[in-house]
Amino acid sequence: MKKNLHTLYFTGIVLLLLAAGSSRAQTFILKGTVYDSSRVYPLEAVSVLTTAGRGAVTNSQGKYEIEVTLKDSIWFSYLNKPTIKYPVARITDFTQFDLSLRVNIPELREVKVMPRNYKLDSIRNRIEYEKIFNFHRPNISSLTTIGPTGAGIDIDELIRVFQFRKNKNTEKFQERLIEQEQDKFVEHRFSKALVRRLTQLDGNALDSFMRMYQPTFEFTAASSDYDFQTYIKEAYEKFKTGKIFHSPFRREDY
Repeated sequence: MKKNLHTLYFTGIVLLLLAAGSSRAQTFILKGTVYDSSRVYPLEAVSVLTTAGRGAVTNSQGKYEIEVTLKDSIWFSYLNKPTIKYPVARITDFTQFDLSLRVNIPELREVKVMPRNYKLDSIRNRIEYEKIFNFHRPNISSLTTIGPTGAGIDIDELIRVFQFRKNKNTEKFQERLIEQEQDKFVEHRFSKALVRRLTQLDGNALDSFMRMYQPTFEFTAASSDYDFQTYIKEAYEKFKTGKIFHSPFRREDY
């Protein structure tokens, strides 16, 4: 009798652990599109948040994807105006949870603009200064070359070793080109259009914010859209108070 009770007790513990493990692993990908109040125009840069702490941002087509569990609730935030929370367990279609927010987008006359293509400009810059970008500091260890007739001394490399001034100038030019390329990338992502959309700033206030809170290249290159836009929103909250937002992601040369 005791043996049977121990067996039942052990079986019950195992079943509880399996049930707990399966519930923790039961996650879903929730997808959808966020529109304005007319349900015609998709909204970009809408924050999508869950009670579990996950976050995403809608893309230029208003679409989003976010990982959820049945215990989660989800809500949306645009221009610092959050919606109500929607329990995930009540959502019937996880592939198309669309939403319209009370935002009116005026329909303007179509204007075709040919914007600068950052990637194309970067490629052209790399081609034009290919030798500079590929420049490496000459050293003694690189003098030996192996050719068809065996090992020998690379005369051109030997000459480069003793061209101190030319090498130093080339290195400085290389550094300037790389720095300019990085600055262009930051400007491409940290654009006035994005900041204006997230903060509603304009004019001199927008110019001041762009100067004060320009992010570092490392953060700009590595961060996701959600993290990048969260940084802008947090910086804007400090900007409204007149205080500097001390963040490791902000350039400190302002």
